Amino acid sequence: MVEEELMKTLFLMSLLLIGLGLPVASEEKVADYQATADRIVEASRATETGWERLSTLCTLYPHRLSGTQGLEEAIDWIVREMKKDGFDRVTTEEVTVPHWERGAESLVVLKEKPETLAVLALGGSVSTGPDGVEAEILVVDSYQDLEAKKEQARGKIVVFNVPFTTYGETVGYRITGASRAADAGAVAALLRSVTPHSLATPHTGVMLYDADSKKIPFGAITPEAAQHFHRLQQAGQATRVKLILETRSYPDKISRNIIAEIRGSQFPEEVVVLGGHIDGWDIGEGAQDDGGGSLMCWEALRTLSQLGLKPRRTVRVVLWTNEENGLQGAKTYRRLHDLEIKNHVLAIESDYGTFHPTGFAFTGQEPAVAMLQEIVSLLDSSVGEMKVRTPGGGADIGPLMAEGVPGAALTHNSKKYFWYHHSPADTLDKIEPKDFTDCVATLAVTVFVVADLPQRLPFGKPGD
Repeated sequence: MVEEELMKTLFLMSLLLIGLGLPVASEEKVADYQATADRIVEASRATETGWERLSTLCTLYPHRLSGTQGLEEAIDWIVREMKKDGFDRVTTEEVTVPHWERGAESLVVLKEKPETLAVLALGGSVSTGPDGVEAEILVVDSYQDLEAKKEQARGKIVVFNVPFTTYGETVGYRITGASRAADAGAVAALLRSVTPHSLATPHTGVMLYDADSKKIPFGAITPEAAQHFHRLQQAGQATRVKLILETRSYPDKISRNIIAEIRGSQFPEEVVVLGGHIDGWDIGEGAQDDGGGSLMCWEALRTLSQLGLKPRRTVRVVLWTNEENGLQGAKTYRRLHDLEIKNHVLAIESDYGTFHPTGFAFTGQEPAVAMLQEIVSLLDSSVGEMKVRTPGGGADIGPLMAEGVPGAALTHNSKKYFWYHHSPADTLDKIEPKDFTDCVATLAVTVFVVADLPQRLPFGKPGD
């Protein structure tokens, strides 16, 4: 009788500790999953299903901008395919998204023999109208330089020739450049594309207008063109151009997040989430950003299903909509799952390319960092050395992380990611199939072990 009471007490204490996110004694340790991890890696490499589906997505559904029919057709196809995979649940969630589209675009240097240059409207830019904007350009290399040349900017097209340092630092000019130029009296603005390397390819991306600033057209040009304009200005030569960006904004439309899951066998209410964003820009194929990331997460779930692996907790793939120009998919998921937030054990985002995986960038409590490092080390002998660095996260899991959900981003040898990012060069041929399958294996092993361990990752932000 005493022994029965003791066992009951220990069991109840274990449940309490699990609920608090603290480790409990168990015969099952991370090292015990090595054989299963190896099986998952082998299975990931033994099939071409994920790669073939990525090829279909890039080839038949390449332009997936929010609000467009192209995105919704891609979502329809994914849902049909997911229902063939035997998951416990496949569903969608309605999301209200913005609807902006580009039209005719051109940039002509007006000289004896006019020269046409590549240009892309930045997402959200107002239109020049069909007649375009004709003006002399003024090249600046920073906001400080613009302020110093403010008197010269009136009536001109400001060209931001800002060299790439890091994406986080340089992208600010894409977000706020139009309003800063408008405040200086410019009639339009052009941005040196946010990329460290170029072969005369412009890169688009979302931009925003300040509420108190005039809205002027804003486009991206190649780094080569921006530097050429700069050299002309240094030589004292005035350059006049004609810019046409026929963009259109429409009323909001309904899109969808996609959800597929393997339901947990013991703690089904506790959820490990992984995913990417299924929308993309209306140029290129959206292979790296983020077709590859989305398909890797889907294929990771399919691999677990095909192996008959059913972890203690639910593993849920979410393919978010509208990451590129609004984050409404992520915000809607956070709102619709408000009562489940404390039961989100881990959120993983795959949105940094599809190069060889190196581990995760993670934000969570110190015990969670150590647990995750131990888990990804199961891949050292098969995929390669894995490291967990801090901090980390992503745009689509940001709303969950703000509430204390531990968040991680799959990391890669991604030196070339911003070579292709948001450009016509973001195509399937830039992805190595072996890198793709190794990413699938890394995601599948990580989410399975996190979902199956008796103890859950501690909930909360660092220092909580």
